[in-house]
Amino acid sequence: MKKIILKSLTFGVLISCLALSVPVLADTIERGYVSITTSANTEVVPDIADVSIAVQTYDSKSLQKATNENKEISEKVIASLKTLINPANGDYVKTINYSATPLYTYSSNKRNFDKYQVSNTVVIHTKSIDKVGEMIDKAISLGATNVDNLAFSISKYDDQCNELLVTATQKARKRADILAKAASTTVTGVRSLNVSCSANNSVTPQYRMLASNIAGADMAEAKSASTTIEKGVVKVYANINATFFVK
Repeated sequence: MKKIILKSLTFGVLISCLALSVPVLADTIERGYVSITTSANTEVVPDIADVSIAVQTYDSKSLQKATNENKEISEKVIASLKTLINPANGDYVKTINYSATPLYTYSSNKRNFDKYQVSNTVVIHTKSIDKVGEMIDKAISLGATNVDNLAFSISKYDDQCNELLVTATQKARKRADILAKAASTTVTGVRSLNVSCSANNSVTPQYRMLASNIAGADMAEAKSASTTIEKGVVKVYANINATFFVK
Protein backbone atom coordinates (compact mmCIF):
# COMPACT_ATOMS: atom_id res chain seq x y z
CA MET A 1 0.00 0.00 0.00
CA LYS A 2 2.84 2.39 0.92
CA LYS A 3 4.57 1.66 -2.36
CA ILE A 4 1.41 2.55 -4.28
CA ILE A 5 1.05 5.85 -2.37
CA LEU A 6 4.71 6.78 -2.95
CA LYS A 7 4.45 6.01 -6.64
CA SER A 8 1.30 8.10 -6.85
CA LEU A 9 3.01 11.03 -5.11
CA THR A 10 6.08 10.76 -7.36
CA PHE A 11 3.90 10.68 -10.47
CA GLY A 12 1.95 13.66 -9.21
CA VAL A 13 5.13 15.69 -8.62
CA LEU A 14 6.40 14.87 -12.10
CA ILE A 15 3.10 15.96 -13.64
CA SER A 16 3.24 19.22 -11.67
CA CYS A 17 6.81 19.92 -12.79
CA LEU A 18 5.90 19.25 -16.39
CA ALA A 19 2.88 21.47 -16.09
CA LEU A 20 5.02 24.31 -14.75
CA SER A 21 7.82 23.90 -17.28
CA VAL A 22 5.71 23.71 -20.42
CA PRO A 23 4.47 27.36 -20.33
CA VAL A 24 8.01 28.63 -19.63
CA LEU A 25 9.43 26.58 -22.51
CA ALA A 26 6.59 27.60 -24.77
CA ASP A 27 7.09 31.26 -23.85
CA THR A 28 10.82 31.03 -24.68
CA ILE A 29 10.12 29.33 -28.00
CA GLU A 30 7.40 31.83 -28.95
CA ARG A 31 9.58 34.88 -28.26
CA GLY A 32 11.05 35.90 -31.59
CA TYR A 33 13.92 38.30 -31.95
CA VAL A 34 15.53 40.67 -34.41
CA SER A 35 19.29 41.25 -34.80
CA ILE A 36 20.71 44.65 -35.66
CA THR A 37 24.24 45.83 -36.45
CA THR A 38 25.01 49.54 -36.21
CA SER A 39 28.03 51.78 -35.80
CA ALA A 40 28.99 55.32 -34.91
CA ASN A 41 32.22 57.24 -35.40
CA THR A 42 33.79 60.61 -34.80
CA GLU A 43 36.99 62.50 -35.50
CA VAL A 44 38.98 63.96 -32.62
CA VAL A 45 42.08 66.14 -32.61
CA PRO A 46 44.80 64.10 -30.86
CA ASP A 47 46.51 65.41 -27.74
CA ILE A 48 49.10 62.64 -27.19
CA ALA A 49 52.02 61.51 -29.33
CA ASP A 50 54.23 58.43 -28.97
CA VAL A 51 57.47 58.48 -30.94
CA SER A 52 59.92 55.57 -31.16
CA ILE A 53 63.51 56.60 -31.85
CA ALA A 54 66.47 54.22 -32.16
CA VAL A 55 70.22 54.56 -31.94
CA GLN A 56 72.11 51.87 -33.85
CA THR A 57 75.89 51.52 -33.83
CA TYR A 58 78.20 49.05 -35.54
CA ASP A 59 81.75 47.80 -35.30
CA SER A 60 83.40 45.13 -37.40
CA LYS A 61 85.75 43.92 -34.65
CA SER A 62 84.57 44.82 -31.17
CA LEU A 63 81.14 44.46 -29.59
CA GLN A 64 82.41 46.48 -26.64
CA LYS A 65 83.30 49.37 -28.92
CA ALA A 66 79.88 49.33 -30.55
CA THR A 67 78.26 49.18 -27.11
CA ASN A 68 80.28 52.10 -25.74
CA GLU A 69 79.53 54.23 -28.79
CA ASN A 70 75.82 53.43 -28.51
CA LYS A 71 75.82 54.30 -24.81
CA GLU A 72 77.44 57.66 -25.45
CA ILE A 73 75.02 58.63 -28.20
CA SER A 74 71.92 57.28 -26.41
CA GLU A 75 72.70 59.21 -23.24
CA LYS A 76 72.97 62.45 -25.19
CA VAL A 77 69.75 61.76 -27.11
CA ILE A 78 67.76 60.85 -23.99
CA ALA A 79 69.08 63.80 -21.98
CA SER A 80 68.15 66.18 -24.78
CA LEU A 81 64.66 64.69 -25.23
CA LYS A 82 63.95 65.06 -21.52
CA THR A 83 64.42 68.82 -21.82
CA LEU A 84 61.62 68.96 -24.40
CA ILE A 85 58.92 67.13 -22.42
CA ASN A 86 56.78 68.02 -19.41
CA PRO A 87 56.64 65.24 -16.78
CA ALA A 88 53.89 67.17 -14.97
CA ASN A 89 51.61 66.33 -17.92
CA GLY A 90 52.50 62.65 -17.79
CA ASP A 91 55.26 62.93 -20.41
CA TYR A 92 58.13 60.45 -20.24
CA VAL A 93 61.05 58.91 -22.12
CA LYS A 94 61.83 55.23 -21.62
CA THR A 95 63.77 52.43 -23.25
CA ILE A 96 61.52 49.85 -24.90
CA ASN A 97 64.14 47.68 -26.60
CA TYR A 98 67.88 47.04 -26.41
CA SER A 99 69.91 44.50 -28.34
CA ALA A 100 73.55 43.68 -29.04
CA THR A 101 74.03 41.05 -31.73
CA PRO A 102 76.51 39.85 -34.35
CA LEU A 103 75.47 40.20 -37.98
CA TYR A 104 76.34 37.68 -40.66
CA THR A 105 76.44 37.50 -44.43
CA TYR A 106 75.80 34.30 -46.38
CA SER A 107 77.76 33.11 -49.39
CA SER A 108 77.89 29.65 -50.98
CA ASN A 109 75.82 28.23 -48.12
CA LYS A 110 78.38 29.51 -45.63
CA ARG A 111 77.76 31.96 -42.83
CA ASN A 112 80.37 34.70 -42.54
CA PHE A 113 80.67 37.15 -39.67
CA ASP A 114 80.13 40.73 -40.84
CA LYS A 115 79.94 43.07 -37.83
CA TYR A 116 78.40 43.72 -34.44
CA GLN A 117 75.23 45.75 -34.11
CA VAL A 118 73.98 47.46 -30.94
CA SER A 119 70.50 49.01 -30.94
CA ASN A 120 68.77 51.08 -28.27
CA THR A 121 65.16 52.12 -28.88
CA VAL A 122 63.37 54.68 -26.73
CA VAL A 123 59.78 55.90 -26.82
CA ILE A 124 58.79 59.48 -26.10
CA HIS A 125 55.26 59.78 -24.72
CA THR A 126 54.20 63.42 -24.73
CA LYS A 127 51.29 65.84 -24.81
CA SER A 128 53.60 68.49 -26.29
CA ILE A 129 52.62 67.50 -29.82
CA ASP A 130 53.84 70.81 -31.22
CA LYS A 131 57.39 69.78 -30.23
CA VAL A 132 57.42 66.33 -31.89
CA GLY A 133 59.19 67.58 -35.01
CA GLU A 134 61.77 69.34 -32.87
CA MET A 135 62.30 66.15 -30.84
CA ILE A 136 62.96 64.13 -33.99
CA ASP A 137 65.34 66.74 -35.37
CA LYS A 138 67.25 66.97 -32.10
CA ALA A 139 67.59 63.20 -31.72
CA ILE A 140 68.87 62.80 -35.28
CA SER A 141 71.33 65.65 -34.92
CA LEU A 142 72.80 63.90 -31.86
CA GLY A 143 73.24 60.56 -33.64
CA ALA A 144 69.88 58.76 -33.61
CA THR A 145 69.53 56.64 -36.74
CA ASN A 146 65.88 55.56 -36.88
CA VAL A 147 62.43 56.96 -36.22
CA ASP A 148 60.54 53.68 -36.17
CA ASN A 149 57.02 54.75 -35.33
CA LEU A 150 54.84 57.75 -34.62
CA ALA A 151 51.34 57.35 -33.20
CA PHE A 152 48.81 59.98 -32.18
CA SER A 153 46.07 59.26 -29.67
CA ILE A 154 43.57 60.97 -27.39
CA SER A 155 43.66 61.11 -23.62
CA LYS A 156 39.86 60.87 -23.26
CA TYR A 157 39.47 57.80 -25.46
CA ASP A 158 37.17 56.01 -22.99
CA ASP A 159 34.80 58.99 -22.82
CA GLN A 160 34.63 59.20 -26.62
CA CYS A 161 34.08 55.46 -26.84
CA ASN A 162 31.24 55.52 -24.31
CA GLU A 163 29.47 58.36 -26.11
CA LEU A 164 29.69 56.56 -29.44
CA LEU A 165 28.42 53.31 -27.93
CA VAL A 166 25.37 55.14 -26.58
CA THR A 167 24.73 56.64 -30.02
CA ALA A 168 25.16 53.29 -31.78
CA THR A 169 22.89 51.53 -29.27
CA GLN A 170 20.16 54.15 -29.74
CA LYS A 171 20.42 53.68 -33.50
CA ALA A 172 20.11 49.93 -33.07
CA ARG A 173 16.99 50.24 -30.92
CA LYS A 174 15.38 52.69 -33.35
CA ARG A 175 16.07 50.38 -36.27
CA ALA A 176 14.73 47.39 -34.34
CA ASP A 177 11.49 49.30 -33.62
CA ILE A 178 11.10 50.12 -37.32
CA LEU A 179 11.58 46.50 -38.38
CA ALA A 180 9.31 45.18 -35.63
CA LYS A 181 6.54 47.57 -36.63
CA ALA A 182 6.91 46.52 -40.27
CA ALA A 183 6.48 42.90 -39.14
CA SER A 184 3.46 43.77 -36.96
CA THR A 185 5.34 43.00 -33.74
CA THR A 186 6.77 44.99 -30.83
CA VAL A 187 10.22 45.10 -29.26
CA THR A 188 9.92 43.79 -25.70
CA GLY A 189 13.52 43.63 -24.44
CA VAL A 190 17.19 43.03 -25.08
CA ARG A 191 18.40 39.53 -25.82
CA SER A 192 22.11 40.37 -26.25
CA LEU A 193 24.52 43.24 -26.85
CA ASN A 194 28.02 42.83 -28.28
CA VAL A 195 30.05 46.03 -28.44
CA SER A 196 33.52 47.14 -29.52
CA CYS A 197 35.53 50.35 -29.88
CA SER A 198 38.65 51.11 -31.90
CA ALA A 199 40.75 54.02 -33.12
CA ASN A 200 43.13 54.51 -36.03
CA ASN A 201 45.85 56.33 -34.14
CA SER A 202 49.01 55.15 -35.92
CA VAL A 203 50.72 56.93 -38.78
CA THR A 204 53.96 56.47 -40.68
CA PRO A 205 55.98 59.68 -40.42
CA GLN A 206 57.86 61.17 -43.35
CA TYR A 207 61.16 62.70 -42.28
CA ARG A 208 64.79 63.20 -43.19
CA MET A 209 67.12 60.72 -41.61
CA LEU A 210 70.62 61.31 -40.38
CA ALA A 211 72.60 63.06 -43.10
CA SER A 212 75.09 60.20 -43.44
CA ASN A 213 72.20 57.87 -44.35
CA ILE A 214 70.92 60.02 -47.22
CA ALA A 215 72.55 58.87 -50.44
CA GLY A 216 73.67 61.75 -52.57
CA ALA A 217 72.29 64.41 -50.22
CA ASP A 218 74.22 67.53 -49.43
CA MET A 219 75.49 67.27 -45.84
CA ALA A 220 74.77 70.87 -44.84
CA GLU A 221 71.30 70.78 -46.42
CA ALA A 222 70.44 67.49 -44.72
CA LYS A 223 71.52 68.72 -41.30
CA SER A 224 69.46 71.89 -41.60
CA ALA A 225 66.36 70.09 -42.88
CA SER A 226 63.33 70.52 -40.67
CA THR A 227 60.89 67.75 -39.81
CA THR A 228 57.24 68.71 -40.31
CA ILE A 229 54.65 66.64 -38.49
CA GLU A 230 50.93 66.94 -39.17
CA LYS A 231 48.92 65.42 -36.34
CA GLY A 232 45.65 65.34 -38.29
CA VAL A 233 42.74 63.68 -36.51
CA VAL A 234 42.10 60.37 -34.76
CA LYS A 235 39.01 58.48 -35.87
CA VAL A 236 37.19 56.58 -33.15
CA TYR A 237 34.73 53.84 -34.10
CA ALA A 238 32.04 52.08 -32.06
CA ASN A 239 30.23 48.95 -33.27
CA ILE A 240 27.09 47.33 -31.85
CA ASN A 241 25.65 43.89 -32.59
CA ALA A 242 22.32 43.92 -30.79
CA THR A 243 19.52 41.35 -30.58
CA PHE A 244 16.08 42.40 -29.35
CA PHE A 245 13.13 40.24 -28.32
CA VAL A 246 9.92 40.91 -30.23
CA LYS A 247 6.38 39.78 -29.57
